[in-house]
Amino acid sequence: MTTTMTRRSLLAGAAALPLTASFARGGAPMMGVATPLFNRIALGSFDVTTLLAGTRAVPDPHSIFGLNASKEDFAAVSAGANLPTDKSQFFFTPTLVNTGAELVLFDTGLSGEGTTAALAQAGYTPDQVDVVVLTHMHGDHIGGLMTGDAPTYPNARYVTGAAEFDHWDMSGNETFEKQMRPLAEKAAFLDDGGSVASGITAMAAFGHTPGHMTYMLESGGKQLLIGADFTNHYVWSLAHPDWQVKFDADKEMASETRKRILAMLAADTIPMIGYHMPFPGLGYVETAGDGYVYVPHSYQLML
Repeated sequence: MTTTMTRRSLLAGAAALPLTASFARGGAPMMGVATPLFNRIALGSFDVTTLLAGTRAVPDPHSIFGLNASKEDFAAVSAGANLPTDKSQFFFTPTLVNTGAELVLFDTGLSGEGTTAALAQAGYTPDQVDVVVLTHMHGDHIGGLMTGDAPTYPNARYVTGAAEFDHWDMSGNETFEKQMRPLAEKAAFLDDGGSVASGITAMAAFGHTPGHMTYMLESGGKQLLIGADFTNHYVWSLAHPDWQVKFDADKEMASETRKRILAMLAADTIPMIGYHMPFPGLGYVETAGDGYVYVPHSYQLML
C-alpha cells in the first residue's frame, strides 16, 4: 500500500506530538566572544603575520584619548563611529615577518606567554625567531623579551632605536631592567633610515617615546608600514591627529609625527599595521576633511 505524505498531514502529525517531544534537543552551549590569534597576508615575497598577544577592555577612554578635546566633541565623535564612551577595547599586536631568509618579530607583547601562544597558532616556535625588533620600550612591547630568567627567543638577535635605548638606559625603569637589560649586549642600535634586514628599514617617529621607530617593509614592489604606536586608536587618535594621547611622552611632537606619517600613507596608498588597531591591526588611511579615516584591510594583500 502506498502512503502519500502531504504538508497538511505532516503538520497534523507534528501537532499530535507530546509537548515534551518538541523540546527534546537542548540548544548548543554559548561559547562567548572569541578572536583568532593570528592573521597572515603576503607582501611581495614576504609572509607578514599579525599576532594577537592580548586584548582587554579599559574604562573611561576620554581620560586616555583626546585629552585636549571637550567632553561634547569626544562624545559626538564617538557616537559618529558607534563607539561607547564609558570603555574601549585595547589590542596588543606584535608582527612577524618571514623574509625567506630570516624570521623577524616586531615587539613582544605584555608577556612571553601571550605572544608565544599566538606564535604557536601561527605555526612557529620561539626558537625559530632570528631577529626581535623593538619599536620602543613601553612595557606592552618589551614585556615578553624574557620568560623568567631566560630569553623567550633564545636564538634571536635584537634591534632597536639608538635614541630609544639611550633614554631608557638611564631611566631606572623596572620593566626595562628586567626585560631589556639582560639582552643589551646582544642588541644592535639603529638611527632613522637604518636597515634591520633586506627590505626592512627604520623610520623615526619620535613623540610617543623619545626614540619611537616605525619600520617600512618593501618586497616585490609593495610597501607596508609597521606603525607601532605612532597612532594608538583608529578614531580617537588616527582620525583626529591633533587629539592628545595620555601615553605620548611629547604630545606636540607625537601629533606632528602622526600628521606627517598619516599624510604619507594616504598620499601613497601604503597599508599599515597598528599595534593597537582593532585586530588584525591592518588597514589603509584616507583623508577626510581636516583629518583621516582608517579603512580596515579586506582582501587586497591576500591576492
